Amino acid sequence: MTLTARERELLGLIRESPQATPEELARRLGTSRSAVNVHVSNLVKKGVLLGRGYLLPEDHPTAAVVVVGGANVDLKVRTLEPAIIGTSNPGVTNQAPGGVGRNVAENLGRLGVDTTLLSAVGQDDFGDGLLRDTAEAGVDVQHVLRVSGASTGTYTAVLDTTGDLVVAVSSMTVMDALDAPALRRRRGAFSGAGWVVADGNLTSEALVEVLTLAGEAGARVVFEPVSVPKASHLRLALDAGLAPYAVTPNIDELATLVGAPVANNQRSIRAATQQLHASGVDVVWVRRGGRGSLISTTSGVQTLEALAADVVDVTGAGDAMLGAFLAGLVDGETPEQAGRLGHAAAALTIESTSTVVPDLTLDAIRARLTHGGPR
Repeated sequence: MTLTARERELLGLIRESPQATPEELARRLGTSRSAVNVHVSNLVKKGVLLGRGYLLPEDHPTAAVVVVGGANVDLKVRTLEPAIIGTSNPGVTNQAPGGVGRNVAENLGRLGVDTTLLSAVGQDDFGDGLLRDTAEAGVDVQHVLRVSGASTGTYTAVLDTTGDLVVAVSSMTVMDALDAPALRRRRGAFSGAGWVVADGNLTSEALVEVLTLAGEAGARVVFEPVSVPKASHLRLALDAGLAPYAVTPNIDELATLVGAPVANNQRSIRAATQQLHASGVDVVWVRRGGRGSLISTTSGVQTLEALAADVVDVTGAGDAMLGAFLAGLVDGETPEQAGRLGHAAAALTIESTSTVVPDLTLDAIRARLTHGGPR
C-alpha cells in the first residue's frame, strides 16, 4: 500500500487530532473540505482509516512512555590539551543527535520500551536527520512538530581533554512552538500511555498542559529540569496544584524548585524534598554527580552510589540515567531499583564516545550493575 504525500500529511493530522472537523483539517492543509473528503475516502479504501469517523486501526501501537521535550543537534568540541579560557584551543569536533527529551526517548527505544516523542524541530536538514535517526532507534516521531521558518535547536558543548564539560550553549527557541494549543492538538498521543516524561525545555504553560493531558490519560509524569533556569518552569504547575509523580533534579536545580539554597548533604536535601512532597510530588530523585544520588519518597530516603567508570565523554549520561529509570518503572521496578539501573546506564554512557550508547540493552545495564567496575 502506497500513500501520497498529501495522504500521509492528512493521516498525521488525524492522528494528532482525531476529533478535528473536515473544515479544520482543510484549513490546516491549506485546501478545501471537498478535497479532504476525497483523501479520506482514499484512506478508507486503502485500509488506513476504518471509516469517516477517522477511526484508526485497533492494532496501531500504544506507547508505554510519551516523552515531551527538546530535540536538537549536539555539536561537541573536545580540547586536545587542558582548556585555557579566553583563547583558542586545539581540539576536535563531532556532530550527533541530541536534546534531553530526544535522548531519553532514544535510550528508551533502544531498551525496547514503546516510546513516542513529542518535540519541535525546524523544516531543515538538521530536523530531517534528527527524526530519521530517532525513528531508526525505535521511537515513534509522527507527532513531532515541524516549524516553518525556524531552525532546529542546537546544543554546543566544549569538553576538556578529560571529557568533563567546560561550557555549553543551548539554542532551543524552536521549542516555543510546542505550546499548549499544539500539545492539545496532539492529545491523542497520550492515550493509553502509562508514563510521560516532560523536560524543562517546555514553557511553564506547556508543562501545565502536559500535566493536564497526562492526568486525563491516567499517566504518571516525570519532570526532568534540564538546567537551573529551566527548573523554574515547573513552578506554575505546582502553584496550580498540578504536581508530577516524580522530579529528577541535581542539587542546584533542586534549590530552584524550592526557592532556597540546598547544601549537598542528606539533611539539607531531605528538607528540600519534603517541600516538594508537600506540593504533591511522590518521588524526588536528586543527582549528586560523583556522590551518587538520593531517592526521596513520602515513606523514606534511599542513597545510591555512583558506579566507577573510565570517563570518555560525560555528554548524555543524565539522559541515559533517566531512560533506564523509566524503563525500570515500566517494568514494575521500585524507584530505588530503577534508580540503580539508571546509575549503571550512566556508567556505560560515560565510557562511550556516543551520547546514546548504540548497543544499550537492559541485559547490558543489569550486567554492569552486577559487575560494578568499568567494562
